Amino acid sequence: MLEEFDDDTTDESTRRRSRRRMGWGRRLTVSVLAFLLLVVIGIGGYAWFLSSKVDRNLARENLLGDARSQTETTTGKKLVDDAGTNYLLIGSDARPGETASRADVIQLVHVDADHDNVWIIHFPRDLYVPVPGHGEDKINAAYAYGQSPLLVQTIQDLVGVKINHVAKTDFEGFKQLTDSLGGVRVNNAQASPKYAEGPLDLDGDQALEYVRERKTLAEGDISRGQRQQAWLKGIMSETLTPGVLLNPSKLGGVIDAGTQHTIVDEDLTTGTIRSEAIKLRGVRGSDIHFVTAPFSGYGTAPNGGSIDILDEAGMADLSDALRTDHMESYQE
Repeated sequence: MLEEFDDDTTDESTRRRSRRRMGWGRRLTVSVLAFLLLVVIGIGGYAWFLSSKVDRNLARENLLGDARSQTETTTGKKLVDDAGTNYLLIGSDARPGETASRADVIQLVHVDADHDNVWIIHFPRDLYVPVPGHGEDKINAAYAYGQSPLLVQTIQDLVGVKINHVAKTDFEGFKQLTDSLGGVRVNNAQASPKYAEGPLDLDGDQALEYVRERKTLAEGDISRGQRQQAWLKGIMSETLTPGVLLNPSKLGGVIDAGTQHTIVDEDLTTGTIRSEAIKLRGVRGSDIHFVTAPFSGYGTAPNGGSIDILDEAGMADLSDALRTDHMESYQE
């Protein structure tokens, strides 16, 4: 059983060191690419063609639900809706043919008002938080209880900003995206029975196995998150090369693979995507920053499940940074 930590024993300096140490770790999946590919469209010279392809591939559902009309949190605090743009990205564990699924990956992407920087905030799926109407539970339980709309409401309550759009994808999209690039090279920080430490070249099936592994790794989900981060870095590095961006066929294949298994909210129209992509055309890899939502340690829920304990002071800092559109201050 995991040792339980006392939230009160974590001082501010420890929290800041912890944020810097864990900022590049944790879990990321192809759902992030559904957003990053919008950046690619803005960078490349084929915006009309690619946006048409995106429109044909993307499915649209009511992923915002009642959260779309919310103006304040469930505790009565005003939701800020004019400090940048916020996208909730959900990675589903559904496989082809399955209808039921869990939110295995939860990312909040914040684009600052100037469209100069993108912040990707990972919410660990075991983060123990208030879920509207259901008391405290793991954050991914919000998705199980009420799918995307309740997860949106839960995160809006935590950070105090409006979520403008939602996108979700699945494992098949992950594999196809990797293969569309001819595979991906990752820097593996921790060896396992199948994968040696150091640079690895992985195809889609191998990459999926690589990022889902946790039982043979020293820190379980922590180590798995680091692997998924390594995959994302590899995908980003390859996608943003001239060999992809300046090759219509290659770029079209990447866009195709990244959107075929992606569902977005009904308000995220092709026109909106195109407009946002053009505004983001100057963004490069160094302008995309990774953060983990703050937690103070590990514990056990009343039902016996392992949880990540919410760092309430750290979450208040994150909320302030988002509400004022000054995310750079959060990592100082």
